[in-house]
Amino acid sequence: MFFVLSLIGGMATAQTNPIRLQSTAVPFMLISPDARSGGMGNLSLAMSPEANDLFGNTAKLPYLNDDRSFLINYTPWLKDLGLNDVYLASAGFYKKLDDKSSINSSLRFFSLGNIDFSDESGNVNLPSQRPSEFSYDLGYSILLTEKFSMGVTLRYIYSKLVSGSYGLSAINYRAGNTLAGDISLFYKQNEDLQGFHGGLLLSNLGGKISYSNETKNKYFIPANLGVGIGYLNILDADNSIEVGIDVNRLMVPANPDNSNIESVNQYFSQSVVSSWFNSFTDNYGMPIGESLKGSVGLEYNYTNRFYLRGGYFIDNNKNLGNMQYFTVGTSFQYQQSKFNISYLVPSGGGISKNPLSNTLRFGTIFYF
Repeated sequence: MFFVLSLIGGMATAQTNPIRLQSTAVPFMLISPDARSGGMGNLSLAMSPEANDLFGNTAKLPYLNDDRSFLINYTPWLKDLGLNDVYLASAGFYKKLDDKSSINSSLRFFSLGNIDFSDESGNVNLPSQRPSEFSYDLGYSILLTEKFSMGVTLRYIYSKLVSGSYGLSAINYRAGNTLAGDISLFYKQNEDLQGFHGGLLLSNLGGKISYSNETKNKYFIPANLGVGIGYLNILDADNSIEVGIDVNRLMVPANPDNSNIESVNQYFSQSVVSSWFNSFTDNYGMPIGESLKGSVGLEYNYTNRFYLRGGYFIDNNKNLGNMQYFTVGTSFQYQQSKFNISYLVPSGGGISKNPLSNTLRFGTIFYF
């Protein structure tokens, strides 16, 4: 489809009243890959530690009781439209080095399925391709005190949307790649996790990415700031309930007005570090009310063997349809394996319809 090439080659043409958005390359990095978080409206930053935190707040990993585990997750994408070859798959592993530190590694793979490309006239006469993207992480986590921990992650991102030259353009499209990193923090009020928790995550802090031999314009990746708070109430020896809230905000500048060449040049000329800070300014950033995404959820735990979850997510950006949805989930542990399932309740329509609407997400953790 020609619009894919248009997306890669440049920003969309401005309209009379241009829509103000924060768009980035590799947006799959903002998709929560694990089914536990998916059952709580993508809530994760400050909830009780679990192995799936290696996809979110890795600072929690040293608090886990099991010395090591391996996990896999699978998320169908656009399943409600009948597509079977678009999905997000992930796998990860962590190992505790001692009582205070751990290492982790993970892989995310996003398949965009088979795409038939057309030229400017709409003729489907170009070779079809199978775009895909992946990221590979290596991380280290450590307890700074008995109540406070930190995690750092190094990430390699690879994105192949289209390759080759098309039409009269001399541009040679190719795969893009870059390096990025995460910094995460976690606080717990009490040793047994009873009471309040706090979490903070700075993710995808890394270089720009280019998809062609025209290196003048490189695109920002989705740097993000997330903060969360959770509260665990241990009811008795067998039962507990936990609630939490996460708030996330992209740290990338808003798209420029393409009718203004100076605005476009200023957008692309920003350094990565300056773009993080510029995203909070009036000239480059989004209004606070439209730039925040919120998650609220709860988890019921019975004997650390059976869990019930529910959550709600809201994206207050009016230009993206004010996307809102509910999620539900459950998990159960059998011997040395834990199985997570979540479901996104169908809601919205058109621009506000979630790609995961009416979709089951699956995950399994194998403990050693």
